[in-house]
Amino acid sequence: MKLNIKKPLVIFDLETTGLDMVKDRVIQLSYIKVMPNGEEKRENLTINPEIDIPQFVTELTGISNADVADKPTFKQLAPHLSEEFKGCDLAGYNSNNFDIPMLCEEFLRAGIDFDFSKCRMIDAMAIFRKQERRNLAAAYKFYCGRKMEEDFEAHRADQDTEATYRVLMGELDKYSEENEPEPERRLKNDMQFLADFSKQNDNVDFAGRIIMADKKDANGATVLDAGGNPVRVEVFNFGKYKGQEVSSVLRYDPGYFSWMLSSDFTNNTKQVLTRIRLRESKMM
Repeated sequence: MKLNIKKPLVIFDLETTGLDMVKDRVIQLSYIKVMPNGEEKRENLTINPEIDIPQFVTELTGISNADVADKPTFKQLAPHLSEEFKGCDLAGYNSNNFDIPMLCEEFLRAGIDFDFSKCRMIDAMAIFRKQERRNLAAAYKFYCGRKMEEDFEAHRADQDTEATYRVLMGELDKYSEENEPEPERRLKNDMQFLADFSKQNDNVDFAGRIIMADKKDANGATVLDAGGNPVRVEVFNFGKYKGQEVSSVLRYDPGYFSWMLSSDFTNNTKQVLTRIRLRESKMM
């Protein structure tokens, strides 16, 4: 099946020194860029994280400190990657929860404000969980009919990227109108549909410190717009102001903004908070 895309789709995967988006770094990035005409471009990059790679990560990925010693840093690769990903939709496996937030952090650390809001984000794992509820190896066996270890080397970004691409194509084929008899289980070969289907939360920042929620009045009732739909606003999703509107907190406790900027939050969270503060200051 050919992907029904109007703009390029980048399927990518990261290997990192760990799971902490503030402290850990990318050591491998692999992507397949699929063009609307069906052409495909592949690139597999080994990256110097500028910090030690833990032994357990080396055992998992096969990538050692020696392997990355003479490789470019993410900051050196960032302009190229930003240009390659610009104007594209993004896809991966668990990418909405990890790969995209981590990529965002690396871009910001490199001084590049890549606008992810212009990308539709398709997460093959979210689709898989919603459709069948299970890891990449199980998805590969289910949708591709083969064991992943027969075709790929585990825990390598380039290998996992190839497998994810095949899984996504298998999902679209299995749940197509031709093959899925139940209409409510059919998937459209459309990137906006898949991005909406992949979405799992109301996060405003990737870390989920700020989320969208229904606006409440003084009595706790949901505020509706002129069309009768709930008005949605940004609220904090942690700490002493959990559930309270970000704009309100910034007005009556401006020191909270300074505290967050100086604390151990992700750059993306600080970026989102700053944008809200600037927006609200213009409205005053």
